[in-house]
Amino acid sequence: MLRTYGPYALRRIGQAVVVVLLAYLFTFFVISILPGDPITSTLRNPENGFTEEDIARIVSYYGLDQPLLVQLAGSLGRFVTGDFGISLRSNLPVSQLILDALGSTLQLAGAALLVAIVLAVTIAYGTQFLPPRFGQGVLRSLPSLFLSVPNFVIGLLLINVFAFGLGLFTMIDTETPWGTFFAALALGIPVSAQLAEVLIANLDHESRQEYIAVARSRGLGQSRLFLRHLVKPSSLPAVTVLALMVGELLGGALITESIFGRVGIGTLVEGAVASQDLPVLQAVVSLAALVFVVVNLLADLAYPLLDPRVTVGGRARAVSPAADQDIRSDLQEEVSIV
Repeated sequence: MLRTYGPYALRRIGQAVVVVLLAYLFTFFVISILPGDPITSTLRNPENGFTEEDIARIVSYYGLDQPLLVQLAGSLGRFVTGDFGISLRSNLPVSQLILDALGSTLQLAGAALLVAIVLAVTIAYGTQFLPPRFGQGVLRSLPSLFLSVPNFVIGLLLINVFAFGLGLFTMIDTETPWGTFFAALALGIPVSAQLAEVLIANLDHESRQEYIAVARSRGLGQSRLFLRHLVKPSSLPAVTVLALMVGELLGGALITESIFGRVGIGTLVEGAVASQDLPVLQAVVSLAALVFVVVNLLADLAYPLLDPRVTVGGRARAVSPAADQDIRSDLQEEVSIV
């Protein structure tokens, strides 16, 4: 396992680096092919108040008087070292603006991810062990309901009930624990639907396997059966969905911040779009691609560790029937001991 996992991990890391660089190159060339010179035209806008000296300094910094490939080399070199340029709106380093706004967005996205996981696992558990009328009917319909309601609608309902109605938080200061919780709830409810659907489908499949029937016949408790024998073999598709949910969390966080009046990356992007602050937009898009690729890379690296049936020696990962039978036998022996 360790002999094949090392090359597999290095190959996946190399692929991730290539994807991040391609995303940055795509963003750079999209900005470069826009008609005219968007950066210079923004600088010469009288409303921005840049002097000729400021314009000359920024043009020299970005290499706008150099060929496109020279600009690309300089831009890519700054990106690798964490230098995202200077904001054309505030004349401040873009990295400083992102760091100032990133904390609130990460707090919201992290809380929403926790809400989504708790909701999805609770719904999936209920569909397996609650009475059929409730578990098979109501709970199995919740993911479809959650997925059909946009997060901004959920957010407006939560604000109306818990802010204006019950007064648990105010729209003047939504950074409070209650404000963060309800913002995370508005973002996490639609995201939990996809995870719940995948968990339910895989738990249904695993619960029909012979080793689960043996475990039940031995009198193994529901909670132990769920945590020890059902969750782990059902976790691989869930990990994939969690990795893909990162993009939805980042995109939904921008909308949720606007609804709840939170200051974060969404506010920064909104201001950058309004003022055509292209360095900020390029930095945010590149960082979003970086986060998405890194999370999916971690998910790929976790597959072989979560399930020994996943082979990593070749380009394609497959489940070995012999390994699968060994796992079933081990589980049956463990149940017999219990």
